[in-house]
Amino acid sequence: MPQETVLELHHAFQRLGLDVWLDGGWGVDALLGFQTRAHADLDIAIQQKDILHLRSYLEADGFHDVERDDTCPWNFVLGDAAGHDIDVHVIVFDAGGNGIYGPPERGEMYPAASLSGTGEVGGHPVRCISAEYMVQFHTGYALRSHDFADVAALCERFNVAYPAEYGGPPTALTP
Repeated sequence: MPQETVLELHHAFQRLGLDVWLDGGWGVDALLGFQTRAHADLDIAIQQKDILHLRSYLEADGFHDVERDDTCPWNFVLGDAAGHDIDVHVIVFDAGGNGIYGPPERGEMYPAASLSGTGEVGGHPVRCISAEYMVQFHTGYALRSHDFADVAALCERFNVAYPAEYGGPPTALTP
Protein backbone atom coordinates (compact mmCIF):
# COMPACT_ATOMS: atom_id res chain seq x y z
CA MET A 1 0.00 0.00 0.00
CA PRO A 2 1.89 3.08 -1.17
CA GLN A 3 1.89 6.33 0.78
CA GLU A 4 0.06 8.16 -2.02
CA THR A 5 -2.85 5.71 -1.80
CA VAL A 6 -2.96 6.01 2.00
CA LEU A 7 -3.19 9.79 1.65
CA GLU A 8 -5.88 9.57 -1.06
CA LEU A 9 -7.94 7.24 1.11
CA HIS A 10 -7.42 9.32 4.25
CA HIS A 11 -8.49 12.52 2.48
CA ALA A 12 -11.56 10.74 1.11
CA PHE A 13 -12.46 9.46 4.59
CA GLN A 14 -12.14 13.01 5.94
CA ARG A 15 -14.36 14.41 3.16
CA LEU A 16 -16.96 11.76 4.00
CA GLY A 17 -16.84 12.70 7.70
CA LEU A 18 -15.56 9.27 8.76
CA ASP A 19 -13.50 9.00 11.94
CA VAL A 20 -10.67 6.61 11.12
CA TRP A 21 -7.62 5.65 13.17
CA LEU A 22 -4.55 4.20 11.43
CA ASP A 23 -3.40 0.95 12.98
CA GLY A 24 -0.77 -1.63 12.05
CA GLY A 25 2.29 -0.70 10.01
CA TRP A 26 0.98 2.61 8.69
CA GLY A 27 -0.07 3.51 12.24
CA VAL A 28 3.50 2.91 13.39
CA ASP A 29 4.89 5.02 10.56
CA ALA A 30 2.37 7.79 11.26
CA LEU A 31 3.54 7.93 14.87
CA LEU A 32 7.17 8.04 13.75
CA GLY A 33 6.35 10.68 11.13
CA PHE A 34 7.93 8.89 8.18
CA GLN A 35 7.62 5.68 6.22
CA THR A 36 10.01 3.01 7.51
CA ARG A 37 9.15 0.16 5.13
CA ALA A 38 6.77 -1.03 2.43
CA HIS A 39 3.31 -2.01 3.67
CA ALA A 40 1.10 -4.76 2.26
CA ASP A 41 -2.10 -3.08 3.43
CA LEU A 42 -3.66 -0.26 5.39
CA ASP A 43 -5.09 -1.20 8.79
CA ILE A 44 -7.83 1.08 10.10
CA ALA A 45 -10.13 1.20 13.10
CA ILE A 46 -13.56 2.68 12.38
CA GLN A 47 -16.86 2.88 14.18
CA GLN A 48 -19.55 0.38 13.27
CA LYS A 49 -21.99 3.21 12.57
CA ASP A 50 -19.75 4.29 9.65
CA ILE A 51 -19.29 0.89 7.99
CA LEU A 52 -22.10 1.22 5.42
CA HIS A 53 -20.79 4.64 4.38
CA LEU A 54 -17.22 3.30 4.16
CA ARG A 55 -18.30 0.26 2.13
CA SER A 56 -20.45 2.35 -0.20
CA TYR A 57 -17.57 4.71 -0.97
CA LEU A 58 -14.95 1.98 -1.37
CA GLU A 59 -17.16 -0.32 -3.45
CA ALA A 60 -17.93 2.59 -5.81
CA ASP A 61 -14.14 3.01 -6.09
CA GLY A 62 -13.64 -0.64 -7.11
CA PHE A 63 -13.00 -2.26 -3.73
CA HIS A 64 -14.55 -5.63 -2.86
CA ASP A 65 -14.46 -8.12 0.00
CA VAL A 66 -11.28 -10.18 0.18
CA GLU A 67 -12.13 -13.50 1.80
CA ARG A 68 -9.82 -14.75 4.53
CA ASP A 69 -10.09 -17.49 7.12
CA ASP A 70 -10.55 -14.91 9.87
CA THR A 71 -13.14 -12.69 8.13
CA CYS A 72 -15.92 -11.67 10.50
CA PRO A 73 -18.27 -8.71 10.93
CA TRP A 74 -15.75 -6.83 13.07
CA ASN A 75 -12.62 -7.59 11.01
CA PHE A 76 -12.58 -7.85 7.25
CA VAL A 77 -10.47 -6.81 4.28
CA LEU A 78 -11.55 -4.76 1.29
CA GLY A 79 -9.26 -4.81 -1.75
CA ASP A 80 -9.13 -3.40 -5.26
CA ALA A 81 -7.81 -4.71 -8.58
CA ALA A 82 -4.50 -2.89 -8.04
CA GLY A 83 -3.81 -4.98 -4.92
CA HIS A 84 -4.57 -2.25 -2.37
CA ASP A 85 -6.01 -3.93 0.72
CA ILE A 86 -7.68 -2.20 3.66
CA ASP A 87 -7.87 -4.28 6.84
CA VAL A 88 -10.94 -2.91 8.63
CA HIS A 89 -11.26 -3.19 12.43
CA VAL A 90 -14.80 -2.31 13.52
CA ILE A 91 -15.41 -0.77 16.93
CA VAL A 92 -18.41 0.35 18.94
CA PHE A 93 -17.87 2.94 21.65
CA ASP A 94 -18.99 2.09 25.17
CA ALA A 95 -19.89 4.64 27.86
CA GLY A 96 -16.19 5.00 28.79
CA GLY A 97 -15.07 5.84 25.27
CA ASN A 98 -13.47 2.43 24.73
CA GLY A 99 -13.81 0.96 21.25
CA ILE A 100 -15.34 -2.49 21.76
CA TYR A 101 -13.88 -4.80 19.10
CA GLY A 102 -16.29 -7.61 18.32
CA PRO A 103 -18.97 -8.99 20.61
CA PRO A 104 -18.57 -7.52 24.12
CA GLU A 105 -18.33 -10.99 25.70
CA ARG A 106 -15.01 -11.51 23.83
CA GLY A 107 -13.51 -8.78 26.01
CA GLU A 108 -11.42 -7.23 23.22
CA MET A 109 -11.24 -3.49 22.87
CA TYR A 110 -9.33 -0.45 21.83
CA PRO A 111 -9.08 1.31 25.21
CA ALA A 112 -10.09 4.97 25.02
CA ALA A 113 -6.46 6.03 25.56
CA SER A 114 -5.37 3.93 22.57
CA LEU A 115 -7.52 6.10 20.30
CA SER A 116 -5.69 9.29 21.30
CA GLY A 117 -2.69 8.92 19.00
CA THR A 118 -1.79 11.44 16.36
CA GLY A 119 0.83 11.28 13.68
CA GLU A 120 1.45 12.20 10.11
CA VAL A 121 1.66 10.54 6.74
CA GLY A 122 3.46 12.50 4.06
CA GLY A 123 3.25 15.62 6.21
CA HIS A 124 -0.54 15.32 6.69
CA PRO A 125 -1.93 14.87 10.21
CA VAL A 126 -3.78 11.63 10.94
CA ARG A 127 -5.38 9.92 13.89
CA CYS A 128 -3.73 6.67 14.88
CA ILE A 129 -3.36 4.25 17.75
CA SER A 130 -1.21 5.78 20.50
CA ALA A 131 2.40 4.60 20.79
CA GLU A 132 1.99 2.77 24.11
CA TYR A 133 -0.96 0.76 22.80
CA MET A 134 0.59 0.24 19.39
CA VAL A 135 3.43 -1.55 21.20
CA GLN A 136 0.92 -3.59 23.27
CA PHE A 137 -1.02 -4.49 20.13
CA HIS A 138 2.21 -5.89 18.63
CA THR A 139 2.19 -8.80 21.10
CA GLY A 140 0.39 -12.09 21.51
CA TYR A 141 0.94 -13.57 18.06
CA ALA A 142 3.76 -15.08 15.98
CA LEU A 143 6.18 -12.18 15.64
CA ARG A 144 7.67 -11.24 12.28
CA SER A 145 10.93 -9.39 11.64
CA HIS A 146 9.14 -6.12 10.92
CA ASP A 147 7.32 -6.38 14.27
CA PHE A 148 10.70 -6.27 16.01
CA ALA A 149 11.72 -3.20 14.00
CA ASP A 150 8.37 -1.45 14.58
CA VAL A 151 8.39 -2.09 18.32
CA ALA A 152 12.06 -1.08 18.71
CA ALA A 153 11.42 2.22 16.88
CA LEU A 154 8.31 3.01 18.93
CA CYS A 155 9.88 2.08 22.27
CA GLU A 156 12.95 4.17 21.57
CA ARG A 157 11.09 7.20 20.20
CA PHE A 158 8.32 7.28 22.81
CA ASN A 159 10.17 5.81 25.82
CA VAL A 160 7.81 2.83 26.01
CA ALA A 161 8.93 -0.30 27.88
CA TYR A 162 9.82 -3.25 25.67
CA PRO A 163 7.33 -6.12 25.90
CA ALA A 164 8.78 -9.22 27.57
CA GLU A 165 8.16 -11.41 24.52
CA TYR A 166 10.57 -9.22 22.53
CA GLY A 167 13.42 -10.14 24.85
CA GLY A 168 14.29 -6.59 25.89
CA PRO A 169 15.67 -3.64 23.96
CA PRO A 170 18.12 -4.22 21.14
CA THR A 171 21.70 -3.67 22.21
CA ALA A 172 24.58 -2.32 20.23
CA LEU A 173 27.34 -4.77 19.44
CA THR A 174 30.52 -3.96 21.28
CA PRO A 175 33.90 -4.55 19.64
